[in-house]
Amino acid sequence: MGWIETDSGGYTVALDGTSVLCRNAAGRQLKQVPPKLREDAAVVRLEQLAEWLERHERECREQVDAWLVRSLPVPAALLARVWPDAAWQSALRDLVIAPLGPDGTADLGRAGFLRDADAAKGLGVVDLDGDSVRLECESVLIPHPVLLEDLDELREFAVELGVEQRVEQLFREVWRRPGEVSGHEWPAYAKGKFDQLRHATARALSLGYRVRGGQVLCPLVEDGRALEAAYWLGADYPDSAAHTGALEWRGKDGRRLALSEVGPVAWSEGERMAALVYAGRVVVDDEEALR
Repeated sequence: MGWIETDSGGYTVALDGTSVLCRNAAGRQLKQVPPKLREDAAVVRLEQLAEWLERHERECREQVDAWLVRSLPVPAALLARVWPDAAWQSALRDLVIAPLGPDGTADLGRAGFLRDADAAKGLGVVDLDGDSVRLECESVLIPHPVLLEDLDELREFAVELGVEQRVEQLFREVWRRPGEVSGHEWPAYAKGKFDQLRHATARALSLGYRVRGGQVLCPLVEDGRALEAAYWLGADYPDSAAHTGALEWRGKDGRRLALSEVGPVAWSEGERMAALVYAGRVVVDDEEALR
């Protein structure tokens, strides 16, 4: 760790991850940066760098999450290029990846936990038998957990390996479409009450979703087809009471999809979005309801 001298009384500062540390003239590390150093040029520069690093780490995780949710092919050369970056490596390390064939089909039988990415050697993974191997392929898929067979066994294996994923994949909650569904709306999360519409929209935004036209939206890609899940929140005044509506899925052209047309990833992520927002509703217990 490199310590930088400040302009005030022998204090030195350093950056540890995204935290600014400070030592006094005697070399003792302090619990926090003293208020009188807040305007010091060295402290300001380190705090700005820390803010940039935090933003960079967040953006890396968001991009990897988008690759997973939208089932987008990721070039192996790109992974090798970003791997030396600690933020990218943290977001990618230990994710399950699967090589893509020339036809774009993922070979889930050769999937493994990503441990290294090198332009010359290829992608290093621990395969599902526990062996360290190299994948030589042009692109990979970071499969959504709903696509993985024997997910519970895979989660147990991940625990045995000490896997820690910074981007939710294996331990991401999944929802599966019931065997027989009809119509265009899924009503499981309808009639959720919020005291104010602003509470519902604020919750949706805090979870990373977009809100437009009274609906919370989740953009998706399934089998190369762009679509979105939409969950009705309400279009009244922000301080008015709100009741959620049904969940639906739409194609790129705005056409509502029949529930039977919705693929496994789109269904899981759409229902995940609705469930997370719905969880913030006003819950009335049985005793209060009888009063």
